[in-house]
Amino acid sequence: MSFPALWRKWIKECVCTATASVLVNGSPTDEFPLERGLRQGDPLSLFLFLLAAEGLNVLMEA
Repeated sequence: MSFPALWRKWIKECVCTATASVLVNGSPTDEFPLERGLRQGDPLSLFLFLLAAEGLNVLMEA
C-alpha cells in the first residue's frame, strides 16, 4: 500500500502535534506534548487500525 508523501505528512501532523494540560486544584498546568498513541476518540484511530490490519492480512496470506 503506497500513499502520497503529502497525505502521509498530513496524517503524521494530526497524530504527532497533540498537546495536553492537567487541572491541578482547578488550575491548568502548562501544556506538554503527547508523544505516544492516538488521542481518545480520534476519528483517525479506526481508519489507521484498519490500514494496519489489512497490511498484516496481506502479509499473512503471502
